[in-house]
Amino acid sequence: MGKSKKRIINKGKNQQFTNLTREEAVKTVARYLETGCKEAYSLITLFGLTAEEILEAGASYESVKGMENLLG
Repeated sequence: MGKSKKRIINKGKNQQFTNLTREEAVKTVARYLETGCKEAYSLITLFGLTAEEILEAGASYESVKGMENLLG
């Protein structure tokens, strides 16, 4: 096995994905929208979140309204 393949395998072992529930994703998106983090977009599309869910999680109306085209 080459050096590159060993590095890739070791990187995969050390950077394990955590399980993220839909409820946790909604809370995380609400927090990300308030701080302006771009990671919110990927979570919204991944879980298919609605504006209502994000608003109930505590996001401001303005931040959700600003993403109207993404939320549909």
